[in-house]
Amino acid sequence: MDREQALGLLREHVKNENMLKHCLASEAVMRSLARELGQDEDRWSLAGLLHDLDVEITDADLSVHGREAVRILNEHGIDPEIVDAIRLHNEEAFPGEKRSTPFQHALAAGETVTGLITATALVYPDKKLSSVKASSVVKRMKEKAFARSVNRDIVMECEKFGVELSRFVEISLGAMREISNELGL
Repeated sequence: MDREQALGLLREHVKNENMLKHCLASEAVMRSLARELGQDEDRWSLAGLLHDLDVEITDADLSVHGREAVRILNEHGIDPEIVDAIRLHNEEAFPGEKRSTPFQHALAAGETVTGLITATALVYPDKKLSSVKASSVVKRMKEKAFARSVNRDIVMECEKFGVELSRFVEISLGAMREISNELGL
């Protein structure tokens, strides 16, 4: 499936503009992580783009979020490794299963850090990613009250695919800056 087809599939199932922006940010982060780690950029970015395909179908219920996405993606013949990474980005829906590959950890950490980066940008007067410093995002990681819904343990999975936190944030922030107009940031 090429990017245009994937975007069409995403837009068919996700209508909320903020959720679409989150998926675009996740796609950009995953592409940059793949480049950094010498992985297949198209495969990794496709996982980022489609990881929340069923978020509206499941009403963001973490006990089932991912299950419908797996069904839909399998019907479309998506690479099983991509489907598996998408499935395990929310382990809660699959009790007893844990992320184990760099791809799985990268998707979980990459899509999660987008929320922390976005929240950091939104506290700046201009609300622009260009104003955000990676060090500010890392500092915000330590503030539990800031962006409470961002699971810091998942962000720290960056270490499980060999990227230290400050470098991970630099890569992710840089990726999101590249599409800042699409993100409205």
